[in-house]
Amino acid sequence: MHQSEALTSGRGKTTLVTGAAGFIGSNLVDTLLAAGWRVTGIDRRSPHNDPVAAANLQQALRSPSFHFEQADVTDARVHDLLKVDVVFHLAAATGVRPSWGVNFAGYIRDNITATHHLVQECERADVRRLVLASSSSVYGTAPRPSTEDGPLLPISPYGVSKLAAEQLALAYAARSTAVTSAVALRFFTVFGPRQRPDMAISRMLDAVRTGEPMNLYGDGLQRRNFTYVADAVRALLLAAGTAVTGRAVNIAGPASVTVKTVLDTVERVTGQPVPVVYTASRSGDPASTEADTLRAATDLGYQPAVDLPEGITSQWQWMRAADSATLIGGPA
Repeated sequence: MHQSEALTSGRGKTTLVTGAAGFIGSNLVDTLLAAGWRVTGIDRRSPHNDPVAAANLQQALRSPSFHFEQADVTDARVHDLLKVDVVFHLAAATGVRPSWGVNFAGYIRDNITATHHLVQECERADVRRLVLASSSSVYGTAPRPSTEDGPLLPISPYGVSKLAAEQLALAYAARSTAVTSAVALRFFTVFGPRQRPDMAISRMLDAVRTGEPMNLYGDGLQRRNFTYVADAVRALLLAAGTAVTGRAVNIAGPASVTVKTVLDTVERVTGQPVPVVYTASRSGDPASTEADTLRAATDLGYQPAVDLPEGITSQWQWMRAADSATLIGGPA
């Protein structure tokens, strides 16, 4: 299916989005609604008492085609919400650095146990398609560029949990008796409007905005393959429409760049220096991420459309607009 077809073929279709109040989830919800889908979103956070959820879902909640339920993926009542054509599973415990030690119990629950529960419930409800958000963290120290059939060597508990989650979904989909087909998208460092404040580009822009230095882990020469959120959303829609099943697919931006290049780009976009304090690198952070996206092009028809400067410009404009709205007493 061509990208434009995936974006315009939602009339009469229904979907459930887990993690709907999050960064990628809320951007996906808005795009689905604009394409004519009827969308049910679930999240543990409620827009009624969580400011981030309220801001992220502000547009969606105005639509008569959107229904929100505050729920955990493991809740028994999720089964009643699965009378849909497609499930987009984005709910997860996120972040490499917080996943070490006792915190890993939460990653097991939210990434592995919850995914297993959802896959079984999709089978019971005869859901035909599950699209799962995975992560480039499953590659860890594997050779670059990372190919889907190459080594998987995660070096953080987070990466281990995401690998287990995607393999569960794909194992169920690979059975001869499978009801629910599945594709796992391995996202490489997604950025853009609504990005979590703990992520690198958000922290750089916030440092410019506030003048407070940000901690930069490592020497800045580590490389990342950044993916703009609209490209990530487009990939999710394409994955919903493809006949391919039981496969993982890399989703990434146009190129792998150094963190120093990102700093330089932020400075050019904002016209201001980024105050930085260099600190030691952290366990679990790979020195480099770089995606081989041949499978994405072949299986999904995916090509990234937004480069780093354009994406950072959009994120900076969004951040400034949110600041302005807060100053005048409007929604953030």
